[in-house]
Amino acid sequence: MAKQKRFDWILLVILMSYFMILLDNSIIFTGTVKIAQDLGLNQATLSWVSSAYSLTFGGFLLLGGRAGDLFGRRRVFQVGLIIFGLGSLLVGLAVNAPMIIAARAFQGIGSAILAPTTLAILMDTYEGAERVKAIAYYGAMAGIGASVSLVIGGVFASLLTWRVGFFMNVPISIWMFYLAVKHLRKDNGQTGKLDWVGTFSSLLGMSALVYSIIGDWAQLPAFLLAVLFLAIFIFQEHRTGQPIMPLRLFTDRERIGAYIGRFLYLGAMMGFWFITPQLMQNALGFSALMAGVAFFPLTIVNFVIALQVARLTAKWGNGGLLVIGIALTAAGMLWLSFFTPAIGYWWGIAAPMVVIGIGQGFSLSPFTAAGVAHTQGADAGAASGVVNVMHQIGGSVGLSILVTTEGLFGNQVTGFQHAILMGAGLLVLALLAAIFLIAPGERQGKA
Repeated sequence: MAKQKRFDWILLVILMSYFMILLDNSIIFTGTVKIAQDLGLNQATLSWVSSAYSLTFGGFLLLGGRAGDLFGRRRVFQVGLIIFGLGSLLVGLAVNAPMIIAARAFQGIGSAILAPTTLAILMDTYEGAERVKAIAYYGAMAGIGASVSLVIGGVFASLLTWRVGFFMNVPISIWMFYLAVKHLRKDNGQTGKLDWVGTFSSLLGMSALVYSIIGDWAQLPAFLLAVLFLAIFIFQEHRTGQPIMPLRLFTDRERIGAYIGRFLYLGAMMGFWFITPQLMQNALGFSALMAGVAFFPLTIVNFVIALQVARLTAKWGNGGLLVIGIALTAAGMLWLSFFTPAIGYWWGIAAPMVVIGIGQGFSLSPFTAAGVAHTQGADAGAASGVVNVMHQIGGSVGLSILVTTEGLFGNQVTGFQHAILMGAGLLVLALLAAIFLIAPGERQGKA
């Protein structure tokens, strides 16, 4: 009985920490109009409220993942909570553009520490069937949390103030810190030192790469800078004995497929989460709150399916479940691409969302499991960092592709149809990665 209680508290710490990160992103999605009004921001400045966070989140992810391996997961996790909680407080207190942009950048560093460290703690804590179940909940949180957060963000933006969501994170962070001290196992990490050349080259390379995607000027020079520093980073990781991202992570077929597939899948889903609420507000006259509530068909189905993932993984295998999940998500996106205001919400959006929700419920947990498959404890943090890098960079790239596609057409509905069709195309590529890399890699691992 005592073991079950320990399982519950540790899983609560992991899932609540992950949910805090997701909640903040959704508040920014739904609260942009109110934030701009309150702080007097123009469109260019407003975009940096989100971009500053993406830059530091993407830039520090590999460092955040490896730091837990070297210095101890609990200690690094607590540092991440302090940075994230303090950053949230500063965002909530922001009175002008420089303050909110700097606070969001600071908050992104906290997220970059929390996201991979929570997954690494999960890998350390659970084994066998318990690990499959814990990863299923963690993967489900990625989808359910993003959808539920849109509703919560809509409530705050419409009925209260966007600041409430950020202030909420402060007591939650304090509570998580207390639970971490009480329930997480203390570990001193590995003997060894941090790879400083790898750290700085990855930080500069990843930040430049994210900027080349989301920036609004000098994007080509930023991309060339990213290529240069990431090349230096890979060379350094090849020659050093203490790599921040061990290249052996990329020798496994299942993990490579998971990284490629997650990149493409999250690209499609992030674009979907971003442009669909706007379409519902502009084409169907929904309020910000109603646009959030309109995601319930996806959220409820996703939650129900996620509870079955552990049982179904034992039956069909991780790769088999992933193939079914991605195929269903692509089918739902293809259906959604036929939306017109004449078809309306129920058949044009809600019904396809049910199919997308089933697919998402089947996909996100197996992607997470495949991304950390066959890793030793010493590499769990680094592998978790790469999983989150693919999640973050894939989301940024996909969002840019879908938003750019939508903007090519004068009519928003036509733009939406083509953007969603592009998202379905990304999902088909993710499906190929699952069929030809993840599923065969899983069979090889078992053999």
